[in-house]
Amino acid sequence: MAPSAVLECPLAALDAGQVLESVSDAIDDVNCIKYDAEVKFDSEKDKTQFRQYEDACGRVKNFYKEQHEKQTVAYNLAARNRFASASRIRPEMTVWQAIEKLNTLVDESDPDTTLSQIEHLLQSAEAIRRDGKPRWMQLTGLIHDLGKLMLFFTELETQGQWDVVGDTFPVGCAFDRRIILPDTFEANPDTKDSIYSSKFGIYSPGCGLDNVMLSWGHDEYLYHVIKDQSTLPDEALAMIRYHSFYPWHREGAYRELMCKKDYAMLKAVQAFNPYDLYSKSDAVPSVEELKPYYMDLIDEFFPQKIVKW
Repeated sequence: MAPSAVLECPLAALDAGQVLESVSDAIDDVNCIKYDAEVKFDSEKDKTQFRQYEDACGRVKNFYKEQHEKQTVAYNLAARNRFASASRIRPEMTVWQAIEKLNTLVDESDPDTTLSQIEHLLQSAEAIRRDGKPRWMQLTGLIHDLGKLMLFFTELETQGQWDVVGDTFPVGCAFDRRIILPDTFEANPDTKDSIYSSKFGIYSPGCGLDNVMLSWGHDEYLYHVIKDQSTLPDEALAMIRYHSFYPWHREGAYRELMCKKDYAMLKAVQAFNPYDLYSKSDAVPSVEELKPYYMDLIDEFFPQKIVKW
């Protein structure tokens, strides 16, 4: 659904959220990863009970076919230009206000939970907190999906699904075969470009992932929003930017682009992902009871209070 419709009608916004989250959860179905030995919260869970969609395979294939055809260098440059444009009026909200706004994207079709977005984000954060992980990582769990707010901002011209959710990957170089459903890139015009289709494309060996353009979506958007507006460490920024970069952190692709820093970031992302994927079956958190704790946490790492989105 077009983002303009999201803004014009509350019911339309809810419908858009249902469709988007349904696709996002179906994508999670193919993104199960092995658990880090230090993760404790999920030790007694039956992982086979997550992501139960009878038609998940069809949804995922259709989604990735469209995403892989349309995530081009040209589109990514245009998306970043829209984001960074001096003429764009950037909405200003606190992080908690942003969480409350995201709450309009409740997904009533999710088979794993009927919880609101706030409750899901708190589940992720609380699982991290119970495992004794650092405060900055707890906050990362709380905010990691806030990039979906891009659906509300018409000047970003989001398409609703393929440029909001899904696995991420570099553009500007050859699409690695370890990206999910790699044959669906055939219709992407960049595969016919002699530079963009070469192994390194517009990059150089060891250039570092900070210098690589990843496919535009809610992870990349949120990373660009907060990297200069928070005091979160590099590990937190990596968790946000790369947690959907499955070809890299799970399949081992694009290692040739990594610099020394990226190896530490890889460990951070791999440690974070279980808390994102498998916290939904935890006990329902009390928003009002937990809000004061997380408001203090937000203030600690967002000293300016107001964030320009």
